[in-house]
Amino acid sequence: MKCGKVKTEKLDWLSDNPFYTKRLAFHVGRRCRASSIKDVAKELRLDWKTVKDLEKQYMQEQLRRAGKARPKVIGVDEISVRRGREYRIVVSDLEKHRPIWFGGQDRTETSMDEFYKFIGEKASKNIRLAVMDMWKAFEKSAKKNAPQTAILYDKFHVMKHLGEALDQVRKQEYARLADTDRKYIKGQKYILLSNRENLSLDGKASLKTLLAINKRLNTAYLLKESFGQLWNYQTEGWARKFFDNWKSSLRWQKLEPYEKFTKLIERHWDGIAAYSKPENKVSLGFVEGLNNKIRVFQRRAYGLRDEEYLRLKVLTCMLKEI
Repeated sequence: MKCGKVKTEKLDWLSDNPFYTKRLAFHVGRRCRASSIKDVAKELRLDWKTVKDLEKQYMQEQLRRAGKARPKVIGVDEISVRRGREYRIVVSDLEKHRPIWFGGQDRTETSMDEFYKFIGEKASKNIRLAVMDMWKAFEKSAKKNAPQTAILYDKFHVMKHLGEALDQVRKQEYARLADTDRKYIKGQKYILLSNRENLSLDGKASLKTLLAINKRLNTAYLLKESFGQLWNYQTEGWARKFFDNWKSSLRWQKLEPYEKFTKLIERHWDGIAAYSKPENKVSLGFVEGLNNKIRVFQRRAYGLRDEEYLRLKVLTCMLKEI
């Protein structure tokens, strides 16, 4: 050639790695949705680094086809990385049921601001509802970048606080009782905090015995189970009446952790009662389900330090196969 340079023809059917086709890259990507990189590499007799690179190409194409995010209802949560020493923020489109942003360096307001910069000022103004936990940094960022957005506190995070209050009661009872009575409480944290439907027959029997023996724990348990009804009401007035009655039932019970919990609810009442409005009846279970899914492939990719890979896994885990 006159220019003296070697030129390579670009072929549409080749992947970014010219030794493999896009067809193979997409096959690898589909297999990695259900299996670890190591298992797929062994199955296809490929180097695991090659499998990872091909999967990343597959996930990048998934995101390209999904298009730019223009959410109206978002869910905000954080996930721990580096064994819980660091956090990244995950934002989901709750109407399309998919994560749309993964980023930040921690759980600060500054990190949350990065999401609104990512989608742009115009898209930020279209967000009408943000579902989040009671972390002030997330709320402050929403009010600053999308002031028209209504705030709704996630039911699962609220119930998590109540579960922690119940566990405090359990610890108090363990400390108060004599050694002979402690044996019914020791090692029962999981059974006490789990949903009854998720317990085995032995677990249900142990729970029944524990609640029958300890009146204070029985009262605390029943109060926790009944509190979930708060999200069933269609108007804020009825929701408030339920909460006031629930709070009144704490009198004379000497459940200090529950008293602290009621003060927490009072401080965040507007964001909890917002769910009673018809326009705010969104799927509150999506964010929790997403977290469970993320934990699964974090365990599957244990030891992998590639954060871009983790970001792609999070953003594509709810997208359809291609």
